[in-house]
Amino acid sequence: FGMNILVWARDASLARARSDGYTTASSKEEFFMTCDVLSLHMRLVDATRGIVSSKDLALMKSTALIVNTSRAGLIQPNALVDALRTGRPGMAAVDVYENEPLTDTNNPLLNMDNVICTPHIGYVSTDEYEIQFTDIFEQILAYAQGTPIHVVNPQVLDGK
Repeated sequence: FGMNILVWARDASLARARSDGYTTASSKEEFFMTCDVLSLHMRLVDATRGIVSSKDLALMKSTALIVNTSRAGLIQPNALVDALRTGRPGMAAVDVYENEPLTDTNNPLLNMDNVICTPHIGYVSTDEYEIQFTDIFEQILAYAQGTPIHVVNPQVLDGK
């Protein structure tokens, strides 16, 4: 699709990337300085928790986009918001958050012009879509009948 792929990972993954014909960064620093679009694809385990630091993000271009659809814990707490406020990287797209489910409408990521936030449902099968649609429809009907169900923040209903 016309994009050069650059890989940074642990040694075993780097070897596999090279054998598959991908270019690998010589260092973590080079990776963050070079990427125009950085997409995280890692499991969250002890070894990867906070693997992306404020220092790493500060190395990114002001025109760079970071995409995190893996796990929020891969990035050190508050590092992404702080980095976006300083303009490095310049943009972010996320569907994972430090506190989930995301119920705080004051979360800084939701209120930044340089961030796209979506729910963490990248793929839904037809069967799952039907289940979700049915559940959503039941919730709307229950609310319309004055008996809301599955309310995450019921305290907002007390003001009725």
